[in-house]
Amino acid sequence: MNEDIKFILDSTRESMEKAIAHLEKELVKIRAGKANPSMLSSVMVDYYGSQTPLNQVSNVNTPDARTISVQPWEKAMIPNIETAILNANLGFNPMNNGEMVIINVPPLTEERRKQLVKQAKAEAEEGKISIRAARQEANKEIKALEVSEDLEKNAVIDIQELTDQYSEKVDVILEYKEAEIMKV
Repeated sequence: MNEDIKFILDSTRESMEKAIAHLEKELVKIRAGKANPSMLSSVMVDYYGSQTPLNQVSNVNTPDARTISVQPWEKAMIPNIETAILNANLGFNPMNNGEMVIINVPPLTEERRKQLVKQAKAEAEEGKISIRAARQEANKEIKALEVSEDLEKNAVIDIQELTDQYSEKVDVILEYKEAEIMKV
């Protein structure tokens, strides 16, 4: 196989892997019933005038399946952390006991579960769009090469096989996440 074609295939595979990794990262943020420290990963706290991720000013844990505890490294940060959690609009109602912020994660309603499944499907579609964009870019690069028609056709077929393979991965990941969200 032509070296240029091999390079294009490898870079396409890498792009598709990145799309899968991004999808998985985004799906972790979608809540699936039980408490998870990553639910607060988008929370930014005002730390002496600069916006800082919550996990850089405190220790975030899940003592049980329905509770998230946020132990700030400085007690003076408790009100800022509570405000940041409320402002993040995650649907949580933080409480503090003077030592730490405690969040009770309410069980999901059926309606909320359906919304979260929709959100997961939208993320999966974004992943597939990225994969198709990588395919389109690779096909463009193949066409730009000065290679025989047979090599070009085979390369396009290989790229399509890669695309199908990664699209199936997206479907499997989505299926797993849907099951996780809908499990009561």
